[in-house]
Amino acid sequence: MAMTTHRSESVGREIQKEIGKILDTEIDDPLIGFVTITGVDVSADLKHADVYFSALGAPDAMENAFEGLKRACKFVRHLIAERLGLRYVPEIHFRPDPTPESAQRIEELLRAEAADLKAREHRLEAGAERGEAGNGEGTASSGSECGGGD
Repeated sequence: MAMTTHRSESVGREIQKEIGKILDTEIDDPLIGFVTITGVDVSADLKHADVYFSALGAPDAMENAFEGLKRACKFVRHLIAERLGLRYVPEIHFRPDPTPESAQRIEELLRAEAADLKAREHRLEAGAERGEAGNGEGTASSGSECGGGD
């Protein structure tokens, strides 16, 4: 993991704000579409900046946005140099932000687990209504057996 400094974090926040403004007002590329800059990691020496983005829309929106951002990279860097007045403007590397996909996958797993839990509860309730209380006792006694083997 790269070491960050207060200065690199500060520069990263400023770059994030400026790129957001640039995409809103200066770039008219249909490939970019609706893009959000989700974060910027600037190296400690301020020479490289990983700019993370997400794109909404069609399934290929991220790929299209990535192509559009790569095309606009030099122009974006030039505008950042003008606006931020840095001695050295970091080399910009656009990167798709994996966070939305990760969050979606976690949500899918949680929903599946919740559905499984609900189904088990429903089966237990149905068994209790039929008078099959022996299932619950069997589970408790098997738990006791594990503890009773001292």
